[in-house]
Amino acid sequence: MHKILIFHDEKLLRRALTHRSYVNENPEEGEHNERLEFLGDAILNFLSGEYLYRLHPERGEDELTRRRSALVDEKQLAKFALEVGLDVKMLLGKGAIRDGGYQNPNLLSSTFEAVIGAYYLDHSSDIEAVRAIVEPLFESVPEQVVVVRSNVDSKNRFQEWVQRNIGPTPPRYLTEQIGGFSHAPEFKAKVLVGEEEYGEGIGRNKKEAEKVAAEDALAKLEKQALLS
Repeated sequence: MHKILIFHDEKLLRRALTHRSYVNENPEEGEHNERLEFLGDAILNFLSGEYLYRLHPERGEDELTRRRSALVDEKQLAKFALEVGLDVKMLLGKGAIRDGGYQNPNLLSSTFEAVIGAYYLDHSSDIEAVRAIVEPLFESVPEQVVVVRSNVDSKNRFQEWVQRNIGPTPPRYLTEQIGGFSHAPEFKAKVLVGEEEYGEGIGRNKKEAEKVAAEDALAKLEKQALLS
């Protein structure tokens, strides 16, 4: 068993593994893992940023931001989830299981974030305990993979364009769920600079919808010959 699954409070681990779809079918279960997912996402962003800051003293902010996004994007976090064995431990509703939830990158990455958040709380909010768990995972990602992914991150590309051509304030995303099911929701995102809308997109989760919105913004800029 991977160390990330060794908890003092087994109930906290179970909550981290519990998807909304399972709670919908088993109300007595109580709370699902979305609050822990929020916490884990913040922790992973911090730890990956700090890790890259130490690893690449010669890199600038833009490059470090792209690399951080590559380390903690949905695809990579889903791989981490599989490496530590979260797939077979996720508590999913019947519909989510029927739709291949145990192999769904969205569910895998979200559960990984939730487990990170729970592990932090289980270890008395000790960030060093979490660092000891996640840095070996970061180190296992080949440099070539990070570079390739970082070069295609649409949100960072659009933010760089905004900061070069408009000003230092980054674009903001307005994202909401517009449909789908509890195990397979659908989100719509709009990306704005100031009050002007530059693009919109639809995806299976907030991150994907925002990525598509950024891609839409970049495509429009390219069509207007404004992309440099």
